[in-house]
Amino acid sequence: MSFDLAARLAQRRADDLYRQRPLLESPQGPLVRVDGRPMLAFCSNDYLGLANHPEVIAALRDGAERWGVGGGASHLVNGHCGPHHELELALAEFTGRPRALLFSTGYMANLGAVTALLGKGDTVLEDRLNHASLLDAGLLSGARFSRYLHNDPASLAGRLAKAEGNTLVVTDGVFSMDGDLAELPALAAQAKAHGAWLMVDDAHGFGPLGAHGGGIVEHFGLGLDDVPVLVGTLGKAFGTAGAFVAGSEELIETLIQFARPYIYTTSQPPALACATLKSLELLRGEGWRREHLRALIERFRHGAQAIGLRLMDSFTPIQPILIGGSRQAMALSEALRGHGILVGAIRPPTVPAGSARLRVTLSASHTESQVDRLLDALAQSWQQVSSSLLAEIDAEEGEDA
Repeated sequence: MSFDLAARLAQRRADDLYRQRPLLESPQGPLVRVDGRPMLAFCSNDYLGLANHPEVIAALRDGAERWGVGGGASHLVNGHCGPHHELELALAEFTGRPRALLFSTGYMANLGAVTALLGKGDTVLEDRLNHASLLDAGLLSGARFSRYLHNDPASLAGRLAKAEGNTLVVTDGVFSMDGDLAELPALAAQAKAHGAWLMVDDAHGFGPLGAHGGGIVEHFGLGLDDVPVLVGTLGKAFGTAGAFVAGSEELIETLIQFARPYIYTTSQPPALACATLKSLELLRGEGWRREHLRALIERFRHGAQAIGLRLMDSFTPIQPILIGGSRQAMALSEALRGHGILVGAIRPPTVPAGSARLRVTLSASHTESQVDRLLDALAQSWQQVSSSLLAEIDAEEGEDA
């Protein structure tokens, strides 16, 4: 008996679900070089345009000169350096919480938090559209695992009523494929009413949301009592890499003692923490980035609706165009490439069957004219793809006759 990997891969190709990695040959930014071609990109999570900011680059370079380029060991051995500690203090102050803890990736932060807090006999309740890292964390925790209907406090309440042991409600802040916000006040109220904790992964909210970029918790005016476990990633609006969990003194000490992805992993390079300290300073101090981004989002939505494209309910930088079929989504993405525009097609299993889409992401580094160029290319490409698909349908119907 052997693994038939060739057949598995062939089936994925036949289902229009085969994934390929584009090769980026330039720094992050609106204008990039991908697979040897210059492109205008609308698919990066660099929402505030900090990934290639000269001051962030300089902070990384200076940090490497001072601290070297490797963490060397786990935080609990001798890998916890001065910049790590300084960044944790800054993130705690930024989020208005007693403490924060650095992780090397967002995936690890989610795995670490959920598995450290829950075990056999406990309950974890998750939104159906949560990120894969949150779902994996719930399954790996050993707790009783259940998913409530997307953004549905009533559905959550029904599951909370049946929960056993310590209960953790887990949700994305901004859902990464739809761009909509969690109904956080209602979810927090339900959790508190049933004696449960609420954990929010605000990977896509920090930076764009809130008066000072504090994310969905700041947007809704909630506090530590409402959201005891707050997770953020640093590789999106912060423009660097890594993640953090912010919460109470007891929460962070619990993670240090019991979160295996934290305990058994080499720390991130200290120079990276130096870069993130600079990006956090820019995120907080340059409010014009959020204002410009919001104007671009409004401009895009108005233009896309005028074309007749089906948008989703999002006022965040994530602006999905719902297509439906995987083949159609791929065809539209390829047509845009022909116009020098890079937008990714998102297909199952990342999104539910029948909901393939183009995931347009906007950045403060985009200009109004670049958004207009995207809209022009979308209008032409949508017409081109629609005509092509209608011709295929007519041909198939003719064969059947």
